[in-house]
Amino acid sequence: MAEAYPWQESLWQQLTRRERHAHAYLLHGPAGIGKRALAERLLARLLCRSPENLEACGHCKACQLLAAGTHPDVFVLEPEEADKAIKVDQVRDLVAFVAQTAQLGGRKLVLVEPVEAMNLNASNALLKSLEEPSGDTVLLLVSHQPSRLLPTVKSRCVQMACPLPDEATGLAWLAQALPDSGEEERRELLALAAGSPLTALRLQEQGVREQRALVVEGVKKLLKQQQAPSQLAESWNAVSLLLLFDWFCDWAQLILRYQLTRDEEGLGATDMRKVVQYLADKSAQAKVLALQDWLLEQRQKVLSKANLNRVLLLEALLVQWASLPGQG
Repeated sequence: MAEAYPWQESLWQQLTRRERHAHAYLLHGPAGIGKRALAERLLARLLCRSPENLEACGHCKACQLLAAGTHPDVFVLEPEEADKAIKVDQVRDLVAFVAQTAQLGGRKLVLVEPVEAMNLNASNALLKSLEEPSGDTVLLLVSHQPSRLLPTVKSRCVQMACPLPDEATGLAWLAQALPDSGEEERRELLALAAGSPLTALRLQEQGVREQRALVVEGVKKLLKQQQAPSQLAESWNAVSLLLLFDWFCDWAQLILRYQLTRDEEGLGATDMRKVVQYLADKSAQAKVLALQDWLLEQRQKVLSKANLNRVLLLEALLVQWASLPGQG
C-alpha cells in the first residue's frame, strides 16, 4: 500500500470525503512531495469494495489483485524509458482501455505520471477520454510542472494542488527516514531539495551534498583563476545537468536580491554566501540579469530533454560566470 505522508492528510480527507468523484483529477505540485503515492493511495481507495476509515481495506478481491499487479481495471501510463516522452501510441492504448467495460464490474482507474511527459500529439489524443470517459472511469493525472500542460488538458480536470510540508514537518519526516543523520545534514538536504522531503532523501542517496561541495569548491577556484572553465566542466561529469542549472539559477537570483536589498539574511546557504556577496558587490546588475536570462533559457532546454553538448554548455556557463566581476 502506498505510504501516507502527514502533510497530505488535509488533502486526503478532502478527496476521500467527496460524495461524487470527478472523472479526472490533476494532482500537481513540486517533485518530491509524494504526489505519486497519493494518487496510488486514492486509486486503491476507489477500487476497494470494503474501504475502512477512508482507506482501502487491503483484503478484498480488488485490493488483492491490485497488490499483485494484476487488476484488470487499472491502466498506468508513464514513459517507457526514464526521462523520455510519453508517446501517442501509448495514449491510444489508454483510450482503448477507457472504452472497454470494467471486467470486475466496478470502476476503471487510470494513472498518468508525469503528465507533462506527453508530447503534443499524445496530449491531444488524451483529450476525448478526459472529457467523456466511458463507464465509471476515473483518471488520476500527476504533474510536477503543470505550467507545461496544454490548457485544454488542465481545463478538463479537477485541479488539486498538493502541499509542500512546512520545514518542521519535513525535518521530522527526514529524521525518521534518515535516523543515522545529524540535524545539520537534514536541514542542508531539505534546503537543497527546496523543501521537498522525498527529494531530500533521494539527494542523500545520490551523494548530492558531496557533489555540491565539489561544485562550490570549483566555483571558488574559477573566480580566483585557479581552474579553467574547460577543466571544471569535465570534472563535473557525475553531477546532474539540471541540478547544476538549478544551483546557478539560484545563485544568480541571490546576487540580484542582495544588489537590490543589501539584506545579508537573504544570501542563501552558508557554503556560497561569501561568493554571492562578493559577486553582488563586484558585478554590474545588467550582466547578472543577462546571465540569469541565459541560465533560465538553457535550463528550460535541459528540462525539455533537448540534445545538448554538456561540456560545451557548461563551459559557456562558466565563462560567463567568471566574467561577472568588473564593469561592462
